[in-house]
Amino acid sequence: MKLVALISSGIDSPVATYLVSKQADDLLLLHADNRPFTDDREIEKFITLAKHLKTLVPSNITVMLLPHGQTLDSFKINCNNKYTCVVCKRMMLRYAEAIARKEGAVAIVMGDSLGQVASQTLQNLRVVEQAVSIPILRPLIGFDKEDTIKIAKQIGTFDLSIAPADGCAAVPTKPSTQARLEHILAEEQKIDVKKLVHDVISKTKIVTL
Repeated sequence: MKLVALISSGIDSPVATYLVSKQADDLLLLHADNRPFTDDREIEKFITLAKHLKTLVPSNITVMLLPHGQTLDSFKINCNNKYTCVVCKRMMLRYAEAIARKEGAVAIVMGDSLGQVASQTLQNLRVVEQAVSIPILRPLIGFDKEDTIKIAKQIGTFDLSIAPADGCAAVPTKPSTQARLEHILAEEQKIDVKKLVHDVISKTKIVTL
């Protein structure tokens, strides 16, 4: 079985990927490169995490960097910024679905944990997942942060995930926690979703570990 895993440089998604790895012959690790809204250290953290995961999991691993900063910039300029995090995740799922279909993967792995941050309320999770039709696996959905941190420490990803780097500057001060699908669809009408997805996929880079 081949899976696509959306991986940040944070604590949760590497753990989620590790937990499903026994079920996957192949894992495609996708990372959204948010520059200029983050710095180079964030990319370095992700690559370090990917290298470590490669030593931990039985799956064959392919690593891809997706230039997501241009999408964030388009949304920040044209749309209501309180919805940035929800639309950001919807776009990342669209990238992942496009790559999954191209590469023959059957599902997307995410590090969501219910209610942990603004984009992970039940309402927002529902709105986010409606952007795609491919199955989404969320192995951490019922975990609290301490559950995840405990596993991260056991597998050696915790210290790598907390290394210094700039957070995403596109995150709004007051993000929406109860986004409605009709509002998100209206915001997405203000940007060219298909073109943005096409451009990102065409510029995706494979990283050699």
